[in-house]
Amino acid sequence: MKRRDLIKALGAVALSGSISARGGHAQPPPSNSAENSAPLGPLPKVVAGIAIVDSKIATEATKLAQQASSPFLFNHAARTFLFGALTGKASGLKVDQELLYIACILHDIGLTEQFIGDLPFEIQGAQAASRFLEEHGLAKDKSAIVWDGIAMHASAIGQFRQPEIALVGAGAGADVIGPDFSVIKKADVSEVVRAFPRLKFKNAFVKTCAGVVRQHPRGASCGFMRDIGERYVPDFHPRNICDAINEAPFDE
Repeated sequence: MKRRDLIKALGAVALSGSISARGGHAQPPPSNSAENSAPLGPLPKVVAGIAIVDSKIATEATKLAQQASSPFLFNHAARTFLFGALTGKASGLKVDQELLYIACILHDIGLTEQFIGDLPFEIQGAQAASRFLEEHGLAKDKSAIVWDGIAMHASAIGQFRQPEIALVGAGAGADVIGPDFSVIKKADVSEVVRAFPRLKFKNAFVKTCAGVVRQHPRGASCGFMRDIGERYVPDFHPRNICDAINEAPFDE
């Protein structure tokens, strides 16, 4: 399978608002709903055959994400890395795991009280991550890759970029609207969810995003083509992301 086809299969475009109908998901085993907090200390070393990156700067990024994020959002960030890494592994991609990890673990910090603002949340997060990485001495070219991975994770553009960027969107899409079980094994999905429980992610994520829009509506504008289509094309009815999230094949 070609890299671009593989990433498309995981629905990376879905988070941009251009969502096609998805059906026929196989259901993974129920998540461990008894868990109600994210790990605040050291993370597991390996989950579903994927090593959790524990370099000095990755560990600092993890601490930042844990401190800024609600437990459900941090666990989503961790699952995003694991699903993205599993996607890359399935297609035999050569990936800088450290950069992919940092981009994934920080990709939603723009939704947190610490980093929200008037820019779109993904750009708010990318800017915050860039400042953090500069303070910790990461090379500018590597920091730029992380910026792109975060800023583009909710856009169709990201899937056409290098793996460290494209796989952030692929991983997030797999966790938000559901993985393609022909690419990621059901057993691996179950292991990921056991390691980082969903904590009623669907409802919590939508409510968090709604809160950000309420506080900073300027950052939530749609693309102009969608605006024009909704006003002037009678048969143009784009699917709402809330429906796709609700129908994601996770038992919460």
